Amino acid sequence: MVVQRRKVGAVVLGLAAGLTAGCSGPGVVAADERSAARHLALVQRTADVLVRSGSSRARTSLETANGGTRVTIRGAGGFDFGARLGRLTVVLPADAAGETGHRPVTEVLAPGELYLKNRGAGVPADKWVRIHTAALADGNLVTGGATDPLAAAELLRGAREVTYVGEARAERDGTLVRHYRGTADIRRAAARAAHVRGALRAAARGFRIRSVPFDVFLDERGRLRKVRHRFTLSRNPGGGGAELQVVSTTVLYAFGTRVDVELPPERDIYSGAVAVTGA
Repeated sequence: MVVQRRKVGAVVLGLAAGLTAGCSGPGVVAADERSAARHLALVQRTADVLVRSGSSRARTSLETANGGTRVTIRGAGGFDFGARLGRLTVVLPADAAGETGHRPVTEVLAPGELYLKNRGAGVPADKWVRIHTAALADGNLVTGGATDPLAAAELLRGAREVTYVGEARAERDGTLVRHYRGTADIRRAAARAAHVRGALRAAARGFRIRSVPFDVFLDERGRLRKVRHRFTLSRNPGGGGAELQVVSTTVLYAFGTRVDVELPPERDIYSGAVAVTGA
Protein backbone atom coordinates (compact mmCIF):
# COMPACT_ATOMS: atom_id res chain seq x y z
CA MET A 1 0.00 0.00 0.00
CA VAL A 2 2.69 2.46 0.99
CA VAL A 3 4.78 3.70 -1.91
CA GLN A 4 5.99 6.94 -0.40
CA ARG A 5 6.01 8.10 3.19
CA ARG A 6 6.64 11.68 4.27
CA LYS A 7 9.50 12.47 6.59
CA VAL A 8 7.73 11.93 9.87
CA GLY A 9 11.12 11.70 11.58
CA ALA A 10 11.88 15.30 10.62
CA VAL A 11 8.62 16.41 12.19
CA VAL A 12 9.49 14.58 15.40
CA LEU A 13 12.93 16.18 15.47
CA GLY A 14 11.40 19.60 14.89
CA LEU A 15 8.95 19.09 17.75
CA ALA A 16 11.79 18.01 20.01
CA ALA A 17 13.72 21.15 19.12
CA GLY A 18 10.65 23.28 19.92
CA LEU A 19 10.31 21.68 23.33
CA THR A 20 13.98 22.35 24.04
CA ALA A 21 13.44 25.98 23.13
CA GLY A 22 10.75 26.29 25.79
CA CYS A 23 7.65 25.80 23.61
CA SER A 24 6.11 23.13 25.81
CA GLY A 25 3.24 23.76 28.14
CA PRO A 26 -0.55 23.50 28.43
CA GLY A 27 -1.08 24.93 24.97
CA VAL A 28 0.95 22.20 23.31
CA VAL A 29 -0.78 19.47 25.33
CA ALA A 30 -4.22 20.86 24.51
CA ALA A 31 -3.36 21.05 20.80
CA ASP A 32 -2.17 17.43 20.86
CA GLU A 33 -5.39 16.34 22.57
CA ARG A 34 -7.53 18.19 20.02
CA SER A 35 -5.55 16.62 17.18
CA ALA A 36 -5.92 13.14 18.69
CA ALA A 37 -9.67 13.69 19.08
CA ARG A 38 -9.96 14.74 15.43
CA HIS A 39 -8.07 11.66 14.26
CA LEU A 40 -10.32 9.42 16.37
CA ALA A 41 -13.51 11.05 15.08
CA LEU A 42 -12.32 10.79 11.48
CA VAL A 43 -11.64 7.07 11.78
CA GLN A 44 -14.88 6.34 13.66
CA ARG A 45 -17.05 7.88 10.93
CA THR A 46 -15.39 5.95 8.10
CA ALA A 47 -18.49 3.79 7.51
CA ASP A 48 -20.75 6.84 7.08
CA VAL A 49 -18.38 8.35 4.52
CA LEU A 50 -18.23 5.02 2.70
CA VAL A 51 -22.03 4.84 2.40
CA ARG A 52 -22.13 8.39 1.01
CA SER A 53 -19.42 7.45 -1.50
CA GLY A 54 -21.84 5.12 -3.26
CA SER A 55 -19.75 2.31 -4.70
CA SER A 56 -16.24 1.08 -5.47
CA ARG A 57 -14.12 -1.78 -6.65
CA ALA A 58 -12.47 -3.92 -3.98
CA ARG A 59 -9.60 -6.32 -3.42
CA THR A 60 -9.42 -8.44 -0.30
CA SER A 61 -7.07 -10.90 1.34
CA LEU A 62 -7.37 -13.09 4.41
CA GLU A 63 -4.16 -14.55 5.78
CA THR A 64 -3.80 -17.18 8.47
CA ALA A 65 -0.63 -18.58 9.97
CA ASN A 66 -0.56 -22.17 11.17
CA GLY A 67 2.85 -23.08 12.51
CA GLY A 68 5.29 -22.27 9.71
CA THR A 69 2.60 -22.33 7.02
CA ARG A 70 0.80 -19.22 5.79
CA VAL A 71 -2.41 -19.48 3.82
CA THR A 72 -3.84 -16.51 1.94
CA ILE A 73 -7.31 -16.30 0.42
CA ARG A 74 -7.73 -13.48 -2.13
CA GLY A 75 -10.83 -11.83 -3.52
CA ALA A 76 -11.81 -9.15 -6.03
CA GLY A 77 -15.10 -7.50 -6.91
CA GLY A 78 -17.30 -4.49 -6.31
CA PHE A 79 -19.67 -3.05 -3.71
CA ASP A 80 -22.69 -0.77 -3.65
CA PHE A 81 -22.41 0.63 -0.13
CA GLY A 82 -25.71 2.47 -0.18
CA ALA A 83 -27.62 -0.72 -1.02
CA ARG A 84 -25.25 -2.83 1.13
CA LEU A 85 -24.72 -5.23 -1.76
CA GLY A 86 -21.45 -6.66 -2.99
CA ARG A 87 -20.05 -9.39 -5.18
CA LEU A 88 -16.62 -10.99 -4.87
CA THR A 89 -14.72 -13.72 -6.66
CA VAL A 90 -12.65 -15.46 -4.00
CA VAL A 91 -9.69 -17.70 -4.85
CA LEU A 92 -8.78 -20.42 -2.37
CA PRO A 93 -5.24 -21.80 -2.34
CA ALA A 94 -4.96 -25.55 -2.83
CA ASP A 95 -4.14 -26.30 0.80
CA ALA A 96 -7.12 -24.24 2.00
CA ALA A 97 -9.55 -25.94 -0.37
CA GLY A 98 -8.17 -29.39 0.28
CA GLU A 99 -7.77 -30.05 -3.41
CA THR A 100 -5.79 -28.82 -6.39
CA GLY A 101 -7.39 -26.48 -8.92
CA HIS A 102 -10.39 -25.61 -6.79
CA ARG A 103 -12.82 -23.39 -8.67
CA PRO A 104 -13.07 -19.76 -7.52
CA VAL A 105 -15.88 -19.10 -5.06
CA THR A 106 -18.46 -16.49 -5.96
CA GLU A 107 -19.77 -14.53 -2.99
CA VAL A 108 -22.74 -12.19 -2.92
CA LEU A 109 -23.06 -10.09 0.22
CA ALA A 110 -26.43 -8.62 1.17
CA PRO A 111 -27.89 -7.15 4.37
CA GLY A 112 -27.70 -9.98 6.91
CA GLU A 113 -26.92 -12.64 4.31
CA LEU A 114 -24.01 -14.24 2.49
CA TYR A 115 -24.51 -16.29 -0.68
CA LEU A 116 -21.78 -18.70 -1.81
CA LYS A 117 -21.41 -20.53 -5.11
CA ASN A 118 -18.82 -23.32 -5.58
CA ARG A 119 -18.40 -23.55 -1.81
CA GLY A 120 -19.47 -26.51 0.27
CA ALA A 121 -19.00 -30.24 -0.33
CA GLY A 122 -21.91 -31.90 -2.09
CA VAL A 123 -23.56 -28.69 -3.33
CA PRO A 124 -24.57 -28.89 -7.03
CA ALA A 125 -22.52 -26.63 -9.31
CA ASP A 126 -25.52 -24.51 -10.27
CA LYS A 127 -26.72 -23.91 -6.69
CA TRP A 128 -25.97 -21.30 -4.04
CA VAL A 129 -25.55 -21.69 -0.30
CA ARG A 130 -27.26 -19.00 1.78
CA ILE A 131 -25.88 -18.13 5.21
CA HIS A 132 -27.36 -15.72 7.72
CA THR A 133 -24.37 -13.72 8.95
CA ALA A 134 -25.85 -13.05 12.39
CA ALA A 135 -25.89 -16.82 12.94
CA LEU A 136 -22.12 -17.07 12.46
CA ALA A 137 -19.96 -16.88 15.57
CA ASP A 138 -17.77 -14.23 13.93
CA GLY A 139 -20.56 -12.37 12.11
CA ASN A 140 -18.77 -13.25 8.84
CA LEU A 141 -15.75 -11.09 9.63
CA VAL A 142 -13.55 -13.99 8.52
CA THR A 143 -15.74 -17.06 7.83
CA GLY A 144 -16.42 -16.23 4.18
CA GLY A 145 -12.74 -15.77 3.37
CA ALA A 146 -13.15 -12.01 2.98
CA THR A 147 -14.38 -9.32 5.36
CA ASP A 148 -17.34 -7.34 4.06
CA PRO A 149 -15.83 -3.86 3.40
CA LEU A 150 -18.76 -2.12 5.08
CA ALA A 151 -18.42 -4.37 8.13
CA ALA A 152 -14.68 -3.61 8.18
CA ALA A 153 -15.50 0.10 8.20
CA GLU A 154 -18.20 -0.30 10.85
CA LEU A 155 -15.68 -2.09 13.06
CA LEU A 156 -13.70 1.17 13.17
CA ARG A 157 -16.55 2.75 15.15
CA GLY A 158 -15.16 0.75 18.05
CA ALA A 159 -11.78 2.53 17.94
CA ARG A 160 -10.74 3.88 21.34
CA GLU A 161 -7.41 5.50 20.58
CA VAL A 162 -5.98 6.39 17.19
CA THR A 163 -2.45 7.39 16.29
CA TYR A 164 -1.67 9.34 13.13
CA VAL A 165 1.30 7.61 11.46
CA GLY A 166 1.88 9.80 8.40
CA GLU A 167 1.07 10.31 4.74
CA ALA A 168 1.46 7.69 2.03
CA ARG A 169 0.45 6.95 -1.55
CA ALA A 170 -2.20 4.44 -2.56
CA GLU A 171 -0.63 1.56 -4.44
CA ARG A 172 -3.23 1.42 -7.23
CA ASP A 173 -3.53 5.06 -8.29
CA GLY A 174 -1.02 7.03 -6.22
CA THR A 175 -3.70 8.96 -4.34
CA LEU A 176 -2.41 10.75 -1.26
CA VAL A 177 -3.74 8.97 1.84
CA ARG A 178 -3.31 9.36 5.58
CA HIS A 179 -2.29 6.37 7.68
CA TYR A 180 -3.85 5.83 11.12
CA ARG A 181 -3.21 3.04 13.58
CA GLY A 182 -5.23 1.91 16.58
CA THR A 183 -7.26 -0.81 18.26
CA ALA A 184 -11.00 -1.36 17.90
CA ASP A 185 -13.31 -3.09 20.36
CA ILE A 186 -15.86 -5.33 18.63
CA ARG A 187 -18.47 -4.90 21.37
CA ARG A 188 -18.16 -1.11 21.24
CA ALA A 189 -18.42 -1.19 17.44
CA ALA A 190 -21.54 -3.37 17.60
CA ALA A 191 -23.21 -0.91 19.97
CA ARG A 192 -22.49 2.00 17.62
CA ALA A 193 -23.01 0.27 14.27
CA ALA A 194 -25.49 1.81 11.86
CA HIS A 195 -25.30 -0.53 8.85
CA VAL A 196 -24.01 -3.99 9.90
CA ARG A 197 -25.25 -4.20 13.47
CA GLY A 198 -26.49 -7.80 13.50
CA ALA A 199 -23.22 -9.24 12.21
CA LEU A 200 -21.12 -7.21 14.64
CA ARG A 201 -23.34 -8.19 17.56
CA ALA A 202 -22.76 -11.83 16.63
CA ALA A 203 -19.02 -11.18 16.47
CA ALA A 204 -19.09 -9.44 19.84
CA ARG A 205 -20.60 -12.61 21.33
CA GLY A 206 -18.42 -15.04 19.39
CA PHE A 207 -14.94 -13.56 19.72
CA ARG A 208 -13.20 -14.33 22.99
CA ILE A 209 -10.63 -11.57 22.30
CA ARG A 210 -12.60 -8.53 21.16
CA SER A 211 -9.70 -6.09 20.78
CA VAL A 212 -8.72 -5.82 17.11
CA PRO A 213 -5.56 -3.89 16.13
CA PHE A 214 -5.90 -2.08 12.81
CA ASP A 215 -4.12 0.08 10.26
CA VAL A 216 -6.35 2.25 8.09
CA PHE A 217 -5.60 4.55 5.17
CA LEU A 218 -8.07 7.34 4.30
CA ASP A 219 -7.98 9.77 1.39
CA GLU A 220 -8.60 13.52 1.63
CA ARG A 221 -12.37 12.96 1.55
CA GLY A 222 -12.18 10.53 4.45
CA ARG A 223 -12.91 7.55 2.18
CA LEU A 224 -11.53 4.18 3.14
CA ARG A 225 -8.74 3.19 0.76
CA LYS A 226 -7.20 0.37 2.76
CA VAL A 227 -7.76 -1.27 6.13
CA ARG A 228 -5.96 -4.14 7.78
CA HIS A 229 -7.47 -5.85 10.83
CA ARG A 230 -5.67 -8.42 12.98
CA PHE A 231 -8.15 -10.83 14.52
CA THR A 232 -7.33 -13.34 17.24
CA LEU A 233 -9.39 -16.53 17.18
CA SER A 234 -9.40 -19.53 19.45
CA ARG A 235 -8.57 -22.84 17.78
CA ASN A 236 -10.83 -24.55 20.30
CA PRO A 237 -14.57 -23.72 19.96
CA GLY A 238 -14.75 -23.94 23.73
CA GLY A 239 -12.35 -21.03 24.05
CA GLY A 240 -9.26 -22.80 25.37
CA GLY A 241 -5.98 -23.78 23.79
CA ALA A 242 -3.77 -22.00 21.27
CA GLU A 243 -4.89 -18.88 19.43
CA LEU A 244 -4.99 -18.32 15.69
CA GLN A 245 -4.02 -14.99 14.12
CA VAL A 246 -6.00 -13.91 11.07
CA VAL A 247 -5.08 -10.78 9.10
CA SER A 248 -7.85 -9.34 6.95
CA THR A 249 -6.97 -6.65 4.38
CA THR A 250 -9.41 -4.69 2.23
CA VAL A 251 -8.38 -2.24 -0.51
CA LEU A 252 -11.00 0.02 -2.13
CA TYR A 253 -10.56 2.01 -5.35
CA ALA A 254 -12.44 3.32 -8.41
CA PHE A 255 -15.13 5.01 -6.32
CA GLY A 256 -18.34 5.75 -8.16
CA THR A 257 -17.90 2.86 -10.60
CA ARG A 258 -21.12 1.10 -11.54
CA VAL A 259 -21.70 -2.03 -9.50
CA ASP A 260 -24.61 -4.33 -10.38
CA VAL A 261 -25.38 -7.06 -7.88
CA GLU A 262 -28.31 -9.45 -8.18
CA LEU A 263 -29.36 -11.84 -5.44
CA PRO A 264 -29.63 -15.48 -6.51
CA PRO A 265 -33.23 -16.52 -7.22
CA GLU A 266 -34.89 -18.63 -4.56
CA ARG A 267 -35.04 -21.66 -6.88
CA ASP A 268 -31.23 -21.69 -7.04
CA ILE A 269 -30.71 -21.79 -3.26
CA TYR A 270 -29.47 -25.18 -2.04
CA SER A 271 -31.60 -26.47 0.83
CA GLY A 272 -29.60 -29.52 1.95
CA ALA A 273 -26.93 -29.90 4.62
CA VAL A 274 -23.56 -28.41 3.68
CA ALA A 275 -20.12 -29.73 4.60
CA VAL A 276 -17.61 -26.89 4.24
CA THR A 277 -13.99 -27.90 3.57
CA GLY A 278 -10.88 -25.84 4.11
CA ALA A 279 -10.53 -22.41 5.71
